[in-house]
Amino acid sequence: MEIERKRSGSWWKKMKNNRTLLLMCVPAVAFFIVFAYLPMPGLYLAFIKYNYSDGIFHSPFVGFENFRFLVMTGDLWKLTFNTVAYNLAFILLGNVLQITVAVLLNEMRGKWFKKVSQTLMFLPHFISAVLIGLIAYNILSYDYGLLNGILQSLGMEPLKVYSTPNAWPFIIVLTYLWQSTGYGSIVYFAAIMGLDNEIVEAAEIDGANAFQRIRHIVLPWLKPTFIILLLFSLGGILKGNFGLIYNLVGANNTALYATTDIIETYVFRSLMTNFNFSLGSAVSLYQSLFGFVIVLTANWLVRKLSPENSLF
Repeated sequence: MEIERKRSGSWWKKMKNNRTLLLMCVPAVAFFIVFAYLPMPGLYLAFIKYNYSDGIFHSPFVGFENFRFLVMTGDLWKLTFNTVAYNLAFILLGNVLQITVAVLLNEMRGKWFKKVSQTLMFLPHFISAVLIGLIAYNILSYDYGLLNGILQSLGMEPLKVYSTPNAWPFIIVLTYLWQSTGYGSIVYFAAIMGLDNEIVEAAEIDGANAFQRIRHIVLPWLKPTFIILLLFSLGGILKGNFGLIYNLVGANNTALYATTDIIETYVFRSLMTNFNFSLGSAVSLYQSLFGFVIVLTANWLVRKLSPENSLF
């Protein structure tokens, strides 16, 4: 009893000493409770044939019928491939470019030029996906787009971009990189700022040039940050950038579904166009479970190769 009383007192003492930090965590905890945990009973939709008159818990139970339908139609594999392919491109190319930008910013010596460069690179992040879709349409539109206007002025045939599925993976990935690279480089740039300058100065004294310092000092220093961000990103590998893709491609452009349809756009159509809540919930549940398994697998691999960099 005495030991338990001491432990209880110690726990309350820690809570009291860290009350400011705990108070700062309240909004985040409330967010996850309201938007992540409270809606979880709705996953039952994935196992029923929902209808409005009976409601969620009185609609006919169909087990895994919704999942079987997705597998038999082939939609699940197409959606999974498109979503994973886009996210791998976003994660790998995005991190490489973000590291490159952070390293280049660190190597700049002019403070004024560095600040202006950072500001210009951060601006695309604050442009809404709706505006980006509008800009893309004004550039790529067949009848009124800037691109076709230039091609026609040069005597060339206009391009039907919105009817060419194979062009859109490149357009979507390039647009994402343009929008996110500058803002995403902040984390890596902050990590570089934590590097001990004495190490860099010692390397300079020993005759190391800029490329050698980057290769042997800066990049190894960024490795833990890269691994942590990679693990976090892999958790959402089946969560596509819905806002960007939806506004670039449009809601009902069936000609582009083969290369642009991801899980989020499919769920959105299931809910808003087909009113099939059960099918949309089945896809969302599959998405969450797949991401959970990916995180556990990736963390297990990292723990085997580099235990100090694993999440748990």
